[in-house]
Amino acid sequence: MAPLVDTHCHIHEADPAFETPLMSRQKWVKAKRTDPQAIITDAEAAGVNKMICVGTTVGDSVHAVSFVIDQPNCWASIGIHPHEADAHLQASDWDQFAVLATKPKVVAVGECGLDYYYEHSTPEAQAKVLRLQIELALEHDLPLIFHTREAFDDFWPIFDDYQGIKGVLHSFTDSRANLEKALDRGLHIGVNGIATFVKQAFQLEMYRSIPLSNLLIETDAPYLTPNPYRGTICEPKHAAVTADFLAQLRSEPVAELAAATTRNAEHLFGI
Repeated sequence: MAPLVDTHCHIHEADPAFETPLMSRQKWVKAKRTDPQAIITDAEAAGVNKMICVGTTVGDSVHAVSFVIDQPNCWASIGIHPHEADAHLQASDWDQFAVLATKPKVVAVGECGLDYYYEHSTPEAQAKVLRLQIELALEHDLPLIFHTREAFDDFWPIFDDYQGIKGVLHSFTDSRANLEKALDRGLHIGVNGIATFVKQAFQLEMYRSIPLSNLLIETDAPYLTPNPYRGTICEPKHAAVTADFLAQLRSEPVAELAAATTRNAEHLFGI
């Protein structure tokens, strides 16, 4: 099988040098997986030889940028998650964040978007922070990693206010209609371990229908561990499990799917 790219993980938060109350950090600690180099080595053994470390706050993004400098197989995306929008409305936060776009090995902006499933930040704050990140990405010709959940009715009008956006809908589980809207706009679709445990036929059909030219593999590690490893922490090595599952679901040779998704990732992120 061709080497794989995990286009969305948070392994930088396993680094003991990173002190944060983020839930993802606590999951790494609870699982006693606080050696990022071991996590990367295990990923490489599974055929996952490139990983994008995705920020969710200003501080998290700062650490992701610092972490990847010494990791030849890792790159960073700087982002403010919609859950964190209310906490990042100060101009000083934005000034500190925006300068990260010029740092070495930063290949994307995000994860950013709208999330109405939880009410951690107001819709108004989420929209403002999303727009700021879109504008930053366009200024620096970077792709965006979008996190959008139960909010597409508000997301698409914001997206359509801008020209030239490139990027990916991370952890996509939504409707065929929103899939078609994403494809019409040239977006990639990020698929992770959720695909291995969804129950509804329409979701499986949606995964079958994603054009291979738009498909990306991701893990969202430490979240969303695929079957049959539910109950353990998710790691980049599990991208191979999702790739195998999708190849069987779509009746495609796994080598073909791996080669295509890696090519898509390398082209989109320039890695």
